[in-house]
Amino acid sequence: MTERVELTSKRLTMRRTTPADAESLKAIRATSEVNRWWGDDSDPNWMASTADGTPFAIVLDDKVVGFIQTFENDDPKYHFAGIDLFLDPAVHGMGYGREAVTRFMEYLVEDRGHHRITIDPAADNQRAIECYRACGFRDVGIMLAYERNHDDSGWHDGLLMEYVVPTEP
Repeated sequence: MTERVELTSKRLTMRRTTPADAESLKAIRATSEVNRWWGDDSDPNWMASTADGTPFAIVLDDKVVGFIQTFENDDPKYHFAGIDLFLDPAVHGMGYGREAVTRFMEYLVEDRGHHRITIDPAADNQRAIECYRACGFRDVGIMLAYERNHDDSGWHDGLLMEYVVPTEP
């Protein structure tokens, strides 16, 4: 995904990250609520576009309040996308997560042509899971020992969720 993309919703703008976003995103990621799920930002390239992902800043009233990234599998036999995100805890519970996810899903389906979107929160991240379910994702199954704990104390389970574009009967 190399084109310049700016997505807008009722209250948010999602645009490709820039170096100017680094300080705000690092501060959000350092909060205990986000760090619990995302860990530290010791990888200097976590905000950069790679073959595995395209990062976007989530902006509210000209202030960066979150991060959303997508990866796309463009193989015609498997054409689908995945997303992941975090929001500043200061804006939790205000519907911004649902708004960002819903708008990003529209973009991936309508503009990028995907029929299936996946997301894989930690199985005990209830706030995120409730948000994704409200956006139309359904549970696929638990992935045991899916991701290393950020403190290297072991592994935790993940919940694979998907949204599949409804087809007409």
